[in-house]
Amino acid sequence: MSFNLKVGEIKKAYLTEQEIWKIINQFFANGHFTTTYKYGLMKALIENLYNVDNRLVLTFDQVCFSFAKIYWNLVIHHDLNQLNTHNRQAGIQKELQAGIQKELKEFQLMHGVPNKVVFDRLPSNLQLQLVERTKKVGARYVVGALYGDMEGSIYEFDKRTEYIKFNSSIYIFLQKYRQIVTHLINYHLAKFLEKHNDKNKLEDVLLKVENISKRESLHAFYNILWKYETKECFYCGKVLSDKRIATHVDHFIPWSYIQSDNMWNLVLSCQSCNTKKSNKLAKSVYLEKMFVRNDNLKLTAVHNDFNYYSERKLEALYEFAGMNGYVENWSP
Repeated sequence: MSFNLKVGEIKKAYLTEQEIWKIINQFFANGHFTTTYKYGLMKALIENLYNVDNRLVLTFDQVCFSFAKIYWNLVIHHDLNQLNTHNRQAGIQKELQAGIQKELKEFQLMHGVPNKVVFDRLPSNLQLQLVERTKKVGARYVVGALYGDMEGSIYEFDKRTEYIKFNSSIYIFLQKYRQIVTHLINYHLAKFLEKHNDKNKLEDVLLKVENISKRESLHAFYNILWKYETKECFYCGKVLSDKRIATHVDHFIPWSYIQSDNMWNLVLSCQSCNTKKSNKLAKSVYLEKMFVRNDNLKLTAVHNDFNYYSERKLEALYEFAGMNGYVENWSP
């Protein structure tokens, strides 16, 4: 079975959009879902689209960080069961399916973490431990399972060297239709949770799924930007207040599209500009300004987010956000 594969090669290098839509629709319509983990892996991959290297490669650590964050927030913070309550499978497959959820709960108990604590509030050393334990227990097997359900088309992988490499056709497709595919994943994930959880836990379940990766605070990014940036609003040029409540950290490409927090996409803004810009794309002149800002910031503020940054990626992200319905040409 594909979940136990150690290596997976891309079976068809070039796929048309019609072929990709067929594979995705079959995945949602006919996939065998005894857990939510394949949905979670899809979310983790989309969250990391712009963290690939120039060969379209992600490490297991990159993917599993997002995967662990998603499932800590679902299982621990929201107390939502991820297993099919009607599953009658036995043996190693059932053990693997239960493993991630079980591991998270044991980890919480071991470290005495209250349910109210979301993933980004965990100390960094606990986050890294959790990523390692999640990866060893089950995430490795989900990589093979999703690969099989997607007919070996979405990526290649190797569990020994712990990498995933996107099929270039799929990578372009996911950028172009990111919003639609994300909505599909969130809908089917929420539908599964509604079916296999007590009704008293299901208030706003779709909203919880949509915001599962959102940080409670961008304060750590604020500290870096405040230290290295000019104390002016990126958009209107107004001198910023040193009072934290009056100075905001804004996602240049809206968070609702990119669904990740990257230093190269964050700027300091005044409260007025951040509120008015909201989910819009700023005028292209600000994209040029971001190129210059990032060139300067990556020289002064050493941050891992710049390891896979390039102007080409940011420009593509800006263009694909526009194609996904985000209103362009905002300015103060």
